[in-house]
Amino acid sequence: MADWLLLRLPRTPEEPASWLIASPAGAPLTATQSGTLAEAAAASPTRRVCVVVPGTDVALAEPEIPAKNAVKAQQLVPYALEEQLAEDIDALHFAIGKRAPGATRTPVAVVTRTLLDAWLAQLRAAGIEAECLYADSELLPANPGQAVALLEEDAVCVRAPGAPPVCLPMDALGEALTIAATPAASAAAPAESGATPAEGAATLGLILYSATAEWQRHSAEVEAAREHFVSLKVQLLADGPLALLAQQLPTTAAINLLQGAYATQRSRTLGLSAWRVAALLLLALVALHVAGKAVELKALRSKERQVDASISETFHGAMPGESSSTDARRRMEQRLAAVRNGGGTSGLLGALQAVAAARGAVPGTTVQSLNFHDGLLELTLNAPDAASLDHLSQRLRSDGWQADLVGGSTVGSAYQGRVQIHAQGS
Repeated sequence: MADWLLLRLPRTPEEPASWLIASPAGAPLTATQSGTLAEAAAASPTRRVCVVVPGTDVALAEPEIPAKNAVKAQQLVPYALEEQLAEDIDALHFAIGKRAPGATRTPVAVVTRTLLDAWLAQLRAAGIEAECLYADSELLPANPGQAVALLEEDAVCVRAPGAPPVCLPMDALGEALTIAATPAASAAAPAESGATPAEGAATLGLILYSATAEWQRHSAEVEAAREHFVSLKVQLLADGPLALLAQQLPTTAAINLLQGAYATQRSRTLGLSAWRVAALLLLALVALHVAGKAVELKALRSKERQVDASISETFHGAMPGESSSTDARRRMEQRLAAVRNGGGTSGLLGALQAVAAARGAVPGTTVQSLNFHDGLLELTLNAPDAASLDHLSQRLRSDGWQADLVGGSTVGSAYQGRVQIHAQGS
């Protein structure tokens, strides 16, 4: 992962910017430098750029927003804070932070669009593209058991446990320390536990970060507020607060002001990449479905060819001489109906019944072969003599059949002849 370029914009255009390089873990790799934004831009290539702006210009709040959806929260936040803001909400930019698990309040950062546009114009003019834009107060370290304060130039920022940071002018230092000593989160704890602390009793310690010059000017006022805290620890920042702020980068929950219309190209690219991945997955799913259906269709066509081959084989076996098996079922049904002749007595079955009855009257007669075609039954019969076949023909004619002896010859000790039988009148 790339190193950080932590760049701090000045409070006024006349002041220089300050910056340092930090490792991905937030450890300072260089001393704090100051100069123009163009000089800072020389250190930005190949590094992740985080820009911090004066906390005095960014209002932080935690309104209760019923919607957890980010889009709905963005729509509701301006109206939830409208009464607390002096400016027209249309002139303000609202950035939404991540709500803590189980919390009912949503962190919000508010800045005027004019000021945000001016900051971004300065960065663009210097060729700097920021990945994130934070209020410097939000990078103050959070401590669950102690308040944290930063004295710098003409402003003081305090961060009480469980509450958003507050930045005030330095002449309101006393009020700022009072805010730090009585956070709303700690005030609710005694009521829940049933304990009632003594009125005015200190419950928090104070960690105070300050440049040497600011401490010398305001140490007396800080000492006067010592009674409001369980303990007081002062840490002087000889190189300014950037090294302290850099340490919070890897784990910060600070609100990135670059949201909505101000989102960076990188954020939009990440969003498009996420949609691209989803689209590719959907395309892969559709392709897999189509491939599966193609394999299934190929298998069905193979089965169809096997069935067609079986039908053709059965058709040609049942109806030799037929060259085509087209519409095999209908043609076989027609042939079977013709053979059966609808079950009538003049068809094959009727003829066979008449032959069987006639053979009973001519002992010793056997059928060698038979062929039925177009209503004509031709029999090859063996009989003791020609007179027996003639007698069989007469018997058939007496039963209403046309029977003709069309040929015969002596075969061994028997006489073999051919008799044609069909219904009379056909």
